[in-house]
Amino acid sequence: MNAHTLYMTELDLSRLRDVLHARTSAGRDRDHLDSLEQELDRAHVVDASAIPRDVVTMNSQVRIEDVDTGLENVYTLVFPSDASIPENKISILAPIGTALLGTRVGTTVDWPVPAGRRTVRIKDVLYQPEAAGDYHL
Repeated sequence: MNAHTLYMTELDLSRLRDVLHARTSAGRDRDHLDSLEQELDRAHVVDASAIPRDVVTMNSQVRIEDVDTGLENVYTLVFPSDASIPENKISILAPIGTALLGTRVGTTVDWPVPAGRRTVRIKDVLYQPEAAGDYHL
C-alpha cells in the first residue's frame, strides 16, 4: 500500500479488526487481509469528533480521479456486508477500499491490479459520518 498518513477513529479500527478476525478464521484472501492489517497497525487513531473532515473513513462517500485517464468516480467505502457494485459501494476488503481508507483530500494512492498498478487522487469527501455527526456509522 502507500506510505501516506492514515487517520482512523477508534470505532472504525475496532470494527475493522473484527472483520479481519472473522475473515482470517475463514482463511480467504490472506495476502490482502495482511495488507489491511498492516494499514490498521500504522493508523493514527483520533477521536471521532476530532477527525479531519477531509479524511476518508468507513461509510464515507468520496470522489476520486484516475490519474492516468482523468475520469472521476464517486464511491462509498463500506464494510463487506454492505458492498454493492451497482450502488458504487466498495468493500474495505477490496484493494481500492484499503487504499482509500484514512486518506485525505489531495492524496494520491495506488494499488496492484492485474495489468500493473492503478493510481487515483482523492478529489473530495462528499460525505463523512463523523463530520455529519453520525458517529454510530
